[in-house]
Amino acid sequence: MSKAEMMEHFREESPRLKARIAGACWLLCIVAGMVGFIAGGPLIVANDAAATATNILANESLFRFGFAANLISGLSYVGVTVFMYYVLKPVSRSLSLLAAFFGLAGVAIGGVAWVSNLVPLTLLHGDQYLSALTASQLQALSLAALKLQTHVFFIGMVFFGIQCISIGYLVARSSFLPRILLTVWLLIKGLNEQRWYEQANAAERTILI
Repeated sequence: MSKAEMMEHFREESPRLKARIAGACWLLCIVAGMVGFIAGGPLIVANDAAATATNILANESLFRFGFAANLISGLSYVGVTVFMYYVLKPVSRSLSLLAAFFGLAGVAIGGVAWVSNLVPLTLLHGDQYLSALTASQLQALSLAALKLQTHVFFIGMVFFGIQCISIGYLVARSSFLPRILLTVWLLIKGLNEQRWYEQANAAERTILI
């Protein structure tokens, strides 16, 4: 295969490959998010700071594992946002860019929420500089940090919601993806690259005009 043929082959596979990467990132995001919730969720007892502190200290490895899973989920969603922007930009570059902005903003806000999960570990280990606070106060602050994480996460979900609505609209207007977009479809099928190039070329002609 000549160099020109290899470049043409790569060009033809590129949209489908990126769609499959987006699907893989989306699947990893979902799985890691579920693992993070299952690992850390049961350790938190609503309105009971002492019980929550006891659970976290007794299952610290599990709590840290849940944090790591949530972190992987967030990083995977960055991949989803970047590759979905590429896949959908032939439909509308401006709206696809706007969707990507809301997606990345949601990840940034979610990152703040996830980092707050480390606060209880810092407080509950009771280092010397925290000796001015009682055990009950440290436990209460730990639970407050976890509640704050939930509130901040819901703010991030607003941004994710706007992104998902935008992506849904772009998918409905596309000619190369099914109207009901499934993660498995992206992962296995990718997209109809011929129609993707047709729509991309049409969009470029519109910009030039």
